[in-house]
Amino acid sequence: METKQFDAIIIGGSYAGLSAAMTLGRSKRHVLIIDDNNPCNRQTPHSHNFITQDGEKPAIIKAKALEQVLKYDTVRLQEGTALAGAKTDSGFEITTAAGDIFTADKLVFATGLTDIMPGIKGLAECWGISVLHCPYCHGYEVKDSPLGVISNGELAFEFCRMIHHWSKDLILFTNGKADIAEEHLAAIRKHHISIVEEEIKELVHRNGHLDTVVLQNGKEYKLNALFYRAAARQHCNIPEQLGCELSKMGLITVDDLQRTSIPGLYAAGDNSAMFRSVAIATAAGTKAGAMLNKELVEERF
Repeated sequence: METKQFDAIIIGGSYAGLSAAMTLGRSKRHVLIIDDNNPCNRQTPHSHNFITQDGEKPAIIKAKALEQVLKYDTVRLQEGTALAGAKTDSGFEITTAAGDIFTADKLVFATGLTDIMPGIKGLAECWGISVLHCPYCHGYEVKDSPLGVISNGELAFEFCRMIHHWSKDLILFTNGKADIAEEHLAAIRKHHISIVEEEIKELVHRNGHLDTVVLQNGKEYKLNALFYRAAARQHCNIPEQLGCELSKMGLITVDDLQRTSIPGLYAAGDNSAMFRSVAIATAAGTKAGAMLNKELVEERF
């Protein structure tokens, strides 16, 4: 068991966490990064819409970032899982699954979200490869090819009109009876988007690359990719344990400076942002690190 005091502990060592760590390391702050190396985009073969890194593998971006961050001699990496957190008189205490206890004046949670997969055979294996959540991240690579959207309700309409200009060969799978306003159904059909209400049985794929959508009635559709908005939950429940306010969508509530409802506790990345992207997570981490450092300056000067 180990106990050590840091200026800041960052839980989560992906894009937001490493960006916060770099900012704090360059500010000569003693920082501990705790990371379980389980990012939500671990299946995604390429990252896009991130300037200078367009098309790079997410794991390579992370590895390069970690190498650069750890060159700052006040930044340290602890591999493992943060298991519990507590407020102390001097800041915060974090206990890991290995039993180590670390304390810090401030915390940054860059812990991301865990996507919840539906009960469609093959979808989890295709997630991030050919079942995609974001057209800005992955739409260009499948443009002008046969595409599908799995959605229902108001989101189905929004998704259809979003994806439509990436490909005119588009099918909406409501995976059950359509629950869409009549005016929205009319608009979808006006743009020659087929609506399929039969439930999906299976996605046939090759190593995550979609080949065929198979319905419960046996009908098949050959498609290049599907867009789907998965439900998600917080990857780490320590912020909620510590009393952080969550939004109706289950995201950690932060202000424009990445501060949560708990003084001294910051959040950055997918756990606190509606727009899930590497570039936005990176920016949020940089902001969190800078604002945390400013708070330390104000407290100690």
